[in-house]
Amino acid sequence: MLGKLTALFDRALRQDNEDVGEREHALRLATAVLLLEVARADYVADPAEDDAVLASIQQFFAFDEDAATLLVEEARREADHAVELQQFTRRLHEQLSLAEKQRVVEMLWQVALADKRLDKHEDHLVRRIAALLYVPHSDLIRIRNRVRGDA
Repeated sequence: MLGKLTALFDRALRQDNEDVGEREHALRLATAVLLLEVARADYVADPAEDDAVLASIQQFFAFDEDAATLLVEEARREADHAVELQQFTRRLHEQLSLAEKQRVVEMLWQVALADKRLDKHEDHLVRRIAALLYVPHSDLIRIRNRVRGDA
């Protein structure tokens, strides 16, 4: 009996270790999907926004250009088939600290403002995502104003 219990715990611990890489990839993918959705929100394909998505992913995840491009391509496919944002925001909310969530919101604003204008659809989407991430409204505005000053 003790041997079976030990084997059960060993399997559970091994499974948790294997899942770490998958969870990390899922967090990266969720972040990339949200960035792409903000870039698409105004229904205008803009190279500046595409560049901002790629740059944000490279910087946030310390990826080289090839790894960031692969993640963006995977995120595009995922976003094309997604029916709701909550599947992505829930994962981020559950596993990121407030500071990390604020950094995600900052990247969303950078993408939205990359073309030097804030479309009402982009603004709405960033606010909605921030609410789903439980980022306080005051932080949302402070981050937007800081990014707007940089843009």
